[in-house]
Amino acid sequence: MNTKFRLLLVQVLVIILAAGLFTPQTGTGASSGPIPNRVLAHALDLELGRVHRRTNEPLLSSGVVYALLQASGELDRRASTVRGTTPPTPRAKTQGCQNNFTGHGDINTRVNQDCSFRRQAEEVIAVNPTNPNNLIAGQNDSRIGFNHCGYDFSFDGGKTWGDLIPPFYQFQLLDGHTADACSDPTATFDSLGNAYIGGILFDVAANDSAFVVEKSNAPIGGAFYHTPDSSVSFQTYATLPLGVVANDNYPNIFRDKEFIVADANPASPKHDNVYATWTRFNFDTGAGIGVNSPIYFSQSTDGGATWSAGIEISGANTTFCTAFSGESNPNACDQDQGSHPIVGPDGTIYVGFGNGNTPVSGVNQHMIVSCPPTADCSQQASWTTPVKTADDYSTQPVASITDPVTGCPAFRQCLPPNGYRMDDFVEGSISVDNHGILYAVWADFRNGNTNTPNCTGDYSTATSPCDNDVFYAFSTDHGATWSAPVDITPASRFGFTAQWQPWSAVQPNGNMLFVAYYDRSYGDCESTGCNDITLAVIRHPASGAPAFTYKRLTTASMPNLVVANNPYEAGFLGDYMWVTVDPSGKPYVVWADTRGQDGAVEEDIYLSRP
Repeated sequence: MNTKFRLLLVQVLVIILAAGLFTPQTGTGASSGPIPNRVLAHALDLELGRVHRRTNEPLLSSGVVYALLQASGELDRRASTVRGTTPPTPRAKTQGCQNNFTGHGDINTRVNQDCSFRRQAEEVIAVNPTNPNNLIAGQNDSRIGFNHCGYDFSFDGGKTWGDLIPPFYQFQLLDGHTADACSDPTATFDSLGNAYIGGILFDVAANDSAFVVEKSNAPIGGAFYHTPDSSVSFQTYATLPLGVVANDNYPNIFRDKEFIVADANPASPKHDNVYATWTRFNFDTGAGIGVNSPIYFSQSTDGGATWSAGIEISGANTTFCTAFSGESNPNACDQDQGSHPIVGPDGTIYVGFGNGNTPVSGVNQHMIVSCPPTADCSQQASWTTPVKTADDYSTQPVASITDPVTGCPAFRQCLPPNGYRMDDFVEGSISVDNHGILYAVWADFRNGNTNTPNCTGDYSTATSPCDNDVFYAFSTDHGATWSAPVDITPASRFGFTAQWQPWSAVQPNGNMLFVAYYDRSYGDCESTGCNDITLAVIRHPASGAPAFTYKRLTTASMPNLVVANNPYEAGFLGDYMWVTVDPSGKPYVVWADTRGQDGAVEEDIYLSRP
């Protein structure tokens, strides 16, 4: 930058500041740094303990919040209070930092290939239905600063991987500048083997945010991504235009926790449509309690190039949604987070989500809506009334201030001695088999309230053991009614230990439901905070007599990540992990693992193919 241009830039900034055009708009507390978007400002205020969380208030996703923490200088401040870690020794590897952990007959394969101490967490994985050896994965990724979206690809069933940061960042937001952050990566394949990825683009110092999609035509298989617009000359060479699901330049709106899914069944009447759901945080509704976060939907019928206008699909229910409405309808189910869209064998779209419109503190609920294959799902009237899948007892310990030892953030729930934030709202997943039977999986603290009362209340005084459990329920009538919850991790088998952050997938024939989760039942992990990944295999899950088997996927326990060994990553291990199955019913599991190379404690993505 030459001197004349630098002086001109300074003069322009002085004029802007003098005119008051860059004054941050915040929520009820003062924010650090210029954050004009009120949703982001409020999220940072909550994270730094400046304001209090409302009862059952849904929270912004952690990937977004960590970009705010880094921009505010908070992570640097925390790091300045502890001693650093010795970097790993560089190794001669031509494909990045490959790694396998082996033990008790299993292999854990490192997915991301970044060799730094930057976070990779909050992962997804998808299998190409035309080539099961072709996998794509995604994760929140901070290798180029703040929080971005990283993606990975494999052509040998997950034995080896390449990875990349996609060219999202040429996209101009509505105010004309490019984004400096991305969160909540999502990935899917259609029936032809075309791959799609998406993410929330935003700027920590601007109002703008956008939900965008890129494509990787078959048979590229996710090795690189390009514009989804097939009318563009040299399509696979071009980054722009992106597929734009949603785009805003308004200080009261922020989109979060988005997922995409393609209808990959070639026999479906809507095969190869791509669907998107997300949480739309609105900080100024002008009705009810004045804020809400309903679930929105959009669809693409042209390979991700164009998208229908977003519509609210979380609806209203006079029986289940009876408090905290932010809309004129007092029974709106609009305090939501963590939507998960799936497609049934007949083309029905199902969307599960977490909801907080309940009058009882600490008792939230999981809900589901659907749109039949004969309807135009871009129309709000095509969606069913939301149905409660199950109650969610969200009474885990809550930090009143950010814990200086573990990093558990203010007003977040954590299970000591871990400081990893939890959010029951976004840990819920749904799946459907070829018979149309639906399965819902989640984790909550209903048994912990009685069995481990020491692990309740304020996080600063709570202690392990913490009896957090994983549950499932099923529906044989397309989601209209649900079975009673079934405890997958009962104390009779696992003792008073914590199992948390589950994800699930069902075999197409419905014979086996796979549920993977973080698990502290091995060795002394319940007291020290180490974790493993366990896969529960439930045979005949929709019968009256399901059979359970369990497999430890991690070859060794993952160490507890705390401020002393990694202040930049302490407090966050992702809001979810992922499980998928290939057409034959074989499961694939990805998770964020803290076993860094050369003894470091840091987060990378690992895969198991049990």
